[in-house]
Amino acid sequence: MSFLDSGPRLDYSPAHILRRQPAGWLGLRAECVELLEPETYAYDFQADWHLLIAPELSHRDDGETALEGLPKSHLRELTRKLTLVPAGSKFCGWQKPRVLSKVTLFYIDPRGPLLNPMLRFDEIEFKPRLFFFDADLWSTALKLKEQIDTGDASSGLYAEALGAVLCHELVRLNGVSIEAPRRGGLAAWQRKRVAEYVEAHLDARISVAEFAALVRLSPFHFARAFKQTFGMPPHRYHVTRRIEAAKVLLENTETPITEIALDLGLADTSALSAGFRRVTGMSPNEYRRGSG
Repeated sequence: MSFLDSGPRLDYSPAHILRRQPAGWLGLRAECVELLEPETYAYDFQADWHLLIAPELSHRDDGETALEGLPKSHLRELTRKLTLVPAGSKFCGWQKPRVLSKVTLFYIDPRGPLLNPMLRFDEIEFKPRLFFFDADLWSTALKLKEQIDTGDASSGLYAEALGAVLCHELVRLNGVSIEAPRRGGLAAWQRKRVAEYVEAHLDARISVAEFAALVRLSPFHFARAFKQTFGMPPHRYHVTRRIEAAKVLLENTETPITEIALDLGLADTSALSAGFRRVTGMSPNEYRRGSG
């Protein structure tokens, strides 16, 4: 199976207008992508690896780029404008090119086999960055691109060393403290995605298999990692978040308790009352009277 078949990739459409030269090392994959025809194209990416985009030459007459967590951009001059897509984030867009672009893509394993485990690279919640420049990061990216161009298998150790430097530059650029490690727990992007999914589906039943697919884990590994991360099983966490939502409604509205229960996906008032008492030690009525 080739690199493009087995690894993460930025998808382009139509694909035939591009030439892609792939390379791969420990924990790092890369591609040099060249546009062959000045035709409008679209691109899309979402994977469990980080993506760093380094355009040596790119200018568009029209287009739009969207990176989850940031406003959309219509910037036209993209040469030397780096983009960092954190693992799990959605990245997409389209452009009508003015020039035949040359871009290098770096796919970085968040589990960090290139780095000392003490750095806890997989615990870092990287900020999305769209069209920025950093001299040190750019310099390292160009050195790695040269390794792709040469295609010299004997330079693998040097490329891996450069990959480690690239990861350290990303950590420096992120500029945030690293949380204490959660051995065997969910990565930062997985924690974020699961928590957001629960908040958006408080009124629904969510199976462990559904959760696991969301973060690309097997149900068995997800259940174990979830408990290590959140300190409780997925179902109990979901129930707890429902109760927290019910508390807000009880405190700030006069919505009938039966209606609150139905809004939160519970069959009836008794189901809400049982869960509410288990979490808070009191009934919904008692809680509403106490918060009034």
